[in-house]
Amino acid sequence: MRGGGLSTNVLPLGGSAAPVALGTDDPRAVLGAVSTTMRRRVAGLVALVLLLGFVALLSLALGARVIPPSAVARAVADTLAGVAPEGYDATVIATERVPRTVLGLLVGLCLGGSGAIMQALTRNPLVDGGILGVELGAACAVVAGIVAFGLTGVVATFWLAFAGAVATAVVVHGISRLTRAASTAVSLVIAGAASAAMLGAVINLLIIRDESAFSRYRFWSIGQLAGRGDTIGELWPFAIAGLVLALLCGPTLNALTLGESVAAGLGVRVRRAQLATALVAVLLCAAAVSAAGPIGFIGLVGAHLARLVVGGDQRLLLPFSMVAGATVLLAADVIGRLAPGNGEIAVGIMTAVVGTPFFVALARTRRLVEA
Repeated sequence: MRGGGLSTNVLPLGGSAAPVALGTDDPRAVLGAVSTTMRRRVAGLVALVLLLGFVALLSLALGARVIPPSAVARAVADTLAGVAPEGYDATVIATERVPRTVLGLLVGLCLGGSGAIMQALTRNPLVDGGILGVELGAACAVVAGIVAFGLTGVVATFWLAFAGAVATAVVVHGISRLTRAASTAVSLVIAGAASAAMLGAVINLLIIRDESAFSRYRFWSIGQLAGRGDTIGELWPFAIAGLVLALLCGPTLNALTLGESVAAGLGVRVRRAQLATALVAVLLCAAAVSAAGPIGFIGLVGAHLARLVVGGDQRLLLPFSMVAGATVLLAADVIGRLAPGNGEIAVGIMTAVVGTPFFVALARTRRLVEA
């Protein structure tokens, strides 16, 4: 039909919609819509990467002692060249702030990617590893290992966290299937909240009966980046492997978000694909938790910030979510260092301060839209 005023949505790269007239003889309308979308995405990516670099610079420069940018640049260059640091500022940057910033980047990338995958699998933008209780499940398994076997190694902690995260994800999914909630989105949040409450009680029961376990867990229980730089050497292979696998999941997640029947019609083995992508999300979550402890809301906020830029195409949403997650985490860590009073505020507390009202506003917005 021509000139009927009808319109549809063209989804370039599976992402955000661009209105184009049906049956137009001029392909410039379609090309213009695609060009506008690509320009917006490229501009968004450049802005996000520049913001991440700026926040990383702040992470190196700010803290109990403010270090000038020129000194930061020299110290980082010497560190990359393998030159021993000279002077107090260079030593602080090389031994404390560089490992802390690198760890923040890795953890933020993992949590951002994990949150995006979980939201795609459940088709629920209200979830991430913290809200579903997966992070607390990983923490509970680590505490159980400390109490029962005295395990403290980083690799052992990772495998315990991975096992606890998998078990929690299975339990939450099972509970959500039994919940008579108004929607799957609501049932998952309810199941995650119930599981998190139970796991928190189990953790308290374990540590209150063992003083040595309590002293070790107290350092690890609240997500933080300070003093955790020594975990990078043992955990980076798990984190990098999870991030690469997550980036490869984009096309599969695009099919799964269309529904199981449509995905099967496109040739996707639905159950196998769901299990594989879920394991990737749990792997990322376990790597982050074993490195820095449970840190909530990064996956939720990172995925939503990325979706504002690229829409729903998982091939683009996953890397954008990773970068956004790392940016939010490092920014929260920097703000925690500059908080007034004695000492700094752990990043896990700062993300909760920001993420909780964000989650409430998002849930309220969705409820109003659905009504």
